[in-house]
Amino acid sequence: MNFSKVSKELAVAVENLGWEEGDDIAVEIGGTSVYEIDGAGTKWAPVKGTRKYNKDAFIVIKNLDRNPTVPSQPNPELKQHHELIQRK
Repeated sequence: MNFSKVSKELAVAVENLGWEEGDDIAVEIGGTSVYEIDGAGTKWAPVKGTRKYNKDAFIVIKNLDRNPTVPSQPNPELKQHHELIQRK
């Protein structure tokens, strides 16, 4: 792997996205699994909590300062089902 080439391409991508120096950046690895069952520590039965990286694992780079996630807002027009049922 040519780390010099990767860093140059990453710098171009960051510039194209308009990210700025000082932005809060998180680097994560996707395509992994964590064993939840305690094993003997062998290849076939790893210890609980062992992380396995799949052959197609990938790197995710997030700019946390530009996260567009907005929490959902309650709908004031939404009525509960039991309020809609008329009692006889």
